Parts: sequence; C-alpha cells; structure tokens
Amino acid sequence: MKIIGSFVSPYVRKVLACMNLKGLSYEVDPITPFFGNDEFERLSPLRRIPVLVDGEVSLSDSSVICAYLDEVYGGHPLLPSDPTQRARARWLEEYADTRLGDLFIWGLFYQKVVRPAVWGEAPDEERTARTLNEGLPRELNYLENQLPSQGFLFGEIGLADISIATFFRNGAYAGFDVDEGRWPRTAAFVARTLEHDCVASLLPFEDVQRSSDIRHRRQALLDSGAPLTRETLGTREPKRGMMPL
Repeated sequence: MKIIGSFVSPYVRKVLACMNLKGLSYEVDPITPFFGNDEFERLSPLRRIPVLVDGEVSLSDSSVICAYLDEVYGGHPLLPSDPTQRARARWLEEYADTRLGDLFIWGLFYQKVVRPAVWGEAPDEERTARTLNEGLPRELNYLENQLPSQGFLFGEIGLADISIATFFRNGAYAGFDVDEGRWPRTAAFVARTLEHDCVASLLPFEDVQRSSDIRHRRQALLDSGAPLTRETLGTREPKRGMMPL
C-alpha cells in the first residue's frame, strides 16, 4: 500500500497513525496538495491529500480511507463495535475534520507558519486573534465535556481519538498549547494520544519534511518555470465545506 501526502498534514497523519495502529505495511510518497502531475490528478481529482493506493484501489479523503482500512483489514479496530458508540466516534471524526481543521489549519497554521514561510507575509492578525480568543475556547469547552479524564474515548485508542489529537500537533507547530489549568482533560487527552506510538513514531518524518518541504517546492517550481502561486504551492484555502490536505 502507498499513501500519497505530506507527513505534516493532519489528515495524512490521521491515516498513517491508523495504519500503524492496525499494523499495516505501507510506503509514503510525500507529495503536497495542489502539486503533482497528471497521474496525481487522476488519483485525486480535487488535487488533495491523502490518497491511498492499494493494488487496483485508489481512494482520496481521509475518512473514506480509514473506513476502507477498517472494513477490509483486520487487526486493531478503528471504530467501536457498539452502534451507538460507533455513531458517536464518526461524529467526533467529522467534527475534528471540519471545525478543528478550520481553526487549527486556516486560523493558526496557515497564518503563522505558511504565510510567513512561503509568501513572506505577516499573518492575518485579526483572524488569528479571533481563532485564539473566540473559536478555540468555544471548542475546547466542548471537548472538555466530551473527552475522558483517563484513557481513550472508547476504551482502546481509535479513529476518534486520533482524529481529534492530530490537529493539536499542527496547533503546536503554530505556537499553540492547551492551557492545562483551564482545560485539563483536553490537555491530558491530547498529550497521551500524541504520545501513543502509532502517532509519535511519525514525528521524525514530520520534522524532516517541515524543514525542507516548502523550500523544495518553491525551488522545484522556479526550476520548472511554473508560476509561483498559491495554487501551485498548495496554500489556497478551500471553499466552505471542502477541507484541504
């Protein structure tokens, strides 16, 4: 199996952590969104990552990929067996992919990491402040009432836990840490999920890609003569309801 996508993407991280959890073997083609040849566009019509290639099967969208992995392959289950708990786990994954994704990726990571590094632009301070002062506190208050004080959401670690925690790593890359005094359950939950080997083992690869990815993408475009735009560099914010990465 092959995963096409950046190690730094929270959606790619989610898929890779789930594959690690299930003990599956895979290789990673570390491409970035909106940056690839015609073959990549054939596999991912929206030119977004991750993409799973498993023999004759190719899938894009992290939720679809994780559902496929859980239905086709044995090993550690990603979702609980109880229908009610399974529905709740799916809701939490959707909530993380949309709401947390909007806040952590577009409100913080893009503003504080991508814009300065790629464009030499200052962050949108108004949006960042709104994210930090309004958006994130609201969602952290919600999570504080949803997450367990110990362990994981449904016993063993699974898709819902990983889906939530993955965005906090990108938040940390943008300088955000959960206030342990204000949201102790959330802070502890995120820490123990990110410290689990299925996620923690990915960190060295993220460190390598964070240090080289943007620079190499920029140089490759310059060498090819392609225009240096937000679309070619993969930093365009999607329309509402269409999450990137």
